[in-house]
Amino acid sequence: MFEHTFIGLDVHAVNVAGHALNPGTGEISAHTMAADPAMVLEWVRRFEPPVKVAYESGPTGFVLARYLQAAGINCVVAASSKLLRAPGDRVKTDRRDARVLAEMLAVGSVVQVHIPDPDEEALRDLARLRSGAAKDLAHARQHVNAILLRHGIRYPNDSRWTKEHRLWLHRQRFDEPALQFTYDADVEQAELLAAHLARIDKQITATAGLCRYSRVIDALMCLRGIQMTTAFGLAVEIGDWTRFTGSSIGAYLGLVPSESSSGQSRHQGPITKAGNTYARKLLIEAAWVHRRPYARPGERLLRQLDVVGPATRIRALEGNHRLHHKWEHFDERHKMSVKANIAIARELAGWCWSLAAPLQQGERMNVA
Repeated sequence: MFEHTFIGLDVHAVNVAGHALNPGTGEISAHTMAADPAMVLEWVRRFEPPVKVAYESGPTGFVLARYLQAAGINCVVAASSKLLRAPGDRVKTDRRDARVLAEMLAVGSVVQVHIPDPDEEALRDLARLRSGAAKDLAHARQHVNAILLRHGIRYPNDSRWTKEHRLWLHRQRFDEPALQFTYDADVEQAELLAAHLARIDKQITATAGLCRYSRVIDALMCLRGIQMTTAFGLAVEIGDWTRFTGSSIGAYLGLVPSESSSGQSRHQGPITKAGNTYARKLLIEAAWVHRRPYARPGERLLRQLDVVGPATRIRALEGNHRLHHKWEHFDERHKMSVKANIAIARELAGWCWSLAAPLQQGERMNVA
């Protein structure tokens, strides 16, 4: 049965284009207003309830959705990657986008994204701050290495960015003053970013022990390749693990092959790379660790396994053995390592779900 009115919003930083559609009467109303949640709410309330509102996910975040939901309006945020667009449609305007959203909402083809509460979003921001800082640090260190490489200077040892390596960097001198200044500035930038990343890691450790995902973080850290920052990132990016199953979590993270099939022809291509980019990156990085030799848990894992319950401990040990065995199987078949690692990451996502979802389901049952 149709809702009374469906409203699509094209939200920007300065203005909002709205399109209201009543499938029963065929009435249509379009309006452009300032990007003020109060003004949007005032316009939405002009229509007789019940109404349903949707806007596309994007840089404007979830402030408007939370404001409308708090006012009793049924508002959803549509996944931008799942919006249908005709191949021949070459005209794109704010009003047309709002109209398409209203029409898709009316026929029930809008794929909703999870709307995090402010606390959950703050935890995500902290995790993504860490990701950005790590990327900046890697680029700064590459600049230092590039200068030395261009001038034929090579560090004699294999391990880099240790205390000895940093002392060696400060001893390097160049004849050209401009080059010396550039080199010193790059080294200083790398050291400042390393200290900045260390402060972020310290804050993540403190936050992880007090946040709502503390038990999930402890459980995820029982898997090889997943330590504090990775576990924190996965926990806060996924949020509610009970939304998925062991097989659907891989598709949500874009770790399943793309497919183009027609008739008797079936072709699978690269992974879809849909969903959460940061969570996918964390899993792909963690999957490489399972290729390393593994006979029994190391000291870190043993300490971590003592923190969790028996069911989580047994499941994590099974996962570690299974994932390493899969890597051995791929290596025996001489599988391309990059493709093999994606397959391991996809299975690792399922093992993470099997640890996190039961904990969250149990917490909900205890609250009920």
